[in-house]
Amino acid sequence: MKATYFRHLLEFKRPGGTSRGVLHEKETFILELEDSGKKGVGECAVFRGLSYDDRPDYERKLQWLCDHIHLDPAIVKQELTEFPSLWFGYEQAVLNLKYGGSLYFPSAFTEGKAAITINGLIWMGDIAFMEEQIREKLDEGFHCIKLKIGVNWESEYEILKKLRQKFSVDRLELRVDANGGFTAGEAKTVLQQLADLQIHSIEQPVKAGNPEVMAGLCAETPTPVALDEELIGVTGYDEKKRLLETVKPQFIILKPALAGGFAGCDEWIALAEQQNTGWWITSALESNIGLNAIAQYTFTKKNPMPQGLGTGSLFTNNFGSVLDLKGELLFYKS
Repeated sequence: MKATYFRHLLEFKRPGGTSRGVLHEKETFILELEDSGKKGVGECAVFRGLSYDDRPDYERKLQWLCDHIHLDPAIVKQELTEFPSLWFGYEQAVLNLKYGGSLYFPSAFTEGKAAITINGLIWMGDIAFMEEQIREKLDEGFHCIKLKIGVNWESEYEILKKLRQKFSVDRLELRVDANGGFTAGEAKTVLQQLADLQIHSIEQPVKAGNPEVMAGLCAETPTPVALDEELIGVTGYDEKKRLLETVKPQFIILKPALAGGFAGCDEWIALAEQQNTGWWITSALESNIGLNAIAQYTFTKKNPMPQGLGTGSLFTNNFGSVLDLKGELLFYKS
């Protein structure tokens, strides 16, 4: 078996605003396997500034993976414990080598017989820009939208109030993602304001790395709290179990590229379900290669909640896609 990789810089059509700053481009690496005339492709979707494996030796480790692609998968997995996005790309490439075409997890989804319901994502910006995005999503038929918040809460709160005045909770599910944008004190106030508007959940209200603070919020919150960045870098089974038992979140958000690939997500899901913690899966600005694999994996998990899967339409130089979005339903073009 032979393995090679190349770097690809995804360019945003329009800068994406979050509480961590504005994104203009997204670096990623494509891993290609070849064995007996068959090919397999995967995306090592490192997220600079966020990934646990955003390290100076990242490409050196990727080259190690290519040089040692013949090793037993258990050895590779152990070697890549601190490089979740590399393991994620390896998992994809091996699965694609096995199934061929654009397949990773064959199912009714990849046969074009079923779809995945997704939420609409609203990026930060001025009020006019955010309201424009919201109108587009509602016109497209979305019943669940997620808003990035945490930069100008006063304005963001006004938008949420207007939305709830116009659409009841039965007609529109509203989720918000703070990306750690609030202090502990601010978060308590925000959680109550969100509860008054019957907001479904808030992702990562305070910065990751504060499990005691998060545990306190989760214990008393009137609005369900979802852990997102808090999961990054938590790699061992016992460590994952301890985090969930300590914080007791209402939900966890799983990004395969950041959470140890599909194997890592399987472990998180099993632990979450043991203590009745809800979960859903989201993409993390992957190209269409990684997004396709995540969508196929997500379908196999049979979670009826709207999932956070982007559609690859954010970039000017994306790869071709086998995914097709019709309203809020994501299909595979079989």
